[in-house]
Amino acid sequence: MEKRIRLDKLLCDLGFGSRNEIKRVISRGGVTIDGQIASSSDIKLIASEHQIFFNNQLVHYKDLEYIMMNKPGGILSATTDPKKQTVLDLIDRGIRKDLCIVGRLDLDTEGLILLTNDGPLNHALLSPKHHVEKTYEFKVDQPMPQETEEKFAQGFLIEDEDGSFFTLPATLHRVNDFHGYLTIYEGKYHQIKRMLLTVGCKVIYLKRWSIGPLQLDQALKLGEYRLLTKQEIDQLKAWKQNE
Repeated sequence: MEKRIRLDKLLCDLGFGSRNEIKRVISRGGVTIDGQIASSSDIKLIASEHQIFFNNQLVHYKDLEYIMMNKPGGILSATTDPKKQTVLDLIDRGIRKDLCIVGRLDLDTEGLILLTNDGPLNHALLSPKHHVEKTYEFKVDQPMPQETEEKFAQGFLIEDEDGSFFTLPATLHRVNDFHGYLTIYEGKYHQIKRMLLTVGCKVIYLKRWSIGPLQLDQALKLGEYRLLTKQEIDQLKAWKQNE
């Protein structure tokens, strides 16, 4: 069931401005609810039950939102940054202030990013105890040794300048000696790069194709995004219930 939300918070969450900016617009009569000028910024309402206009622009509201993006390299996995372009900067529509990034990617890594304000799903996908399956495509600068698949399948100790940990068993599908797909069930810092360095290979290309049941839409070009379909949302929710 949708909860009632203050009008100014609703509009702020949807990216129409700061709370103070929105209050000024409301005080000037710039917001209407079902054809009537909103009298106060602290009105509480269930947004889906009303037609709201902000400066003559129809407000489209969903309690929960899910956005899939194909992140390009060079874009920061963050909501804001004073110097670098972020994934939210790529979205050319009203940006909700409550969206979170599920599964951040390194600056030079491409691929699947999920943006959502579904807190429980976000937690389930990021929780280390759930061992969420993630698949990456990679290319390396040196040929992978023949024992790489077996080593990764068994799990092993990584010790480097970034710390030490035992990897969980992972699945490597080799395209050729320089190119493959790696499925892992955790998300340690720079994990794919660190794993491949242990066999003498430096990653020169990395792209994420899946997080749990969610697969990157191959029709999305780098930098493009779309809302999840109902089927994709249902798959995510069913997966979460089974975790």
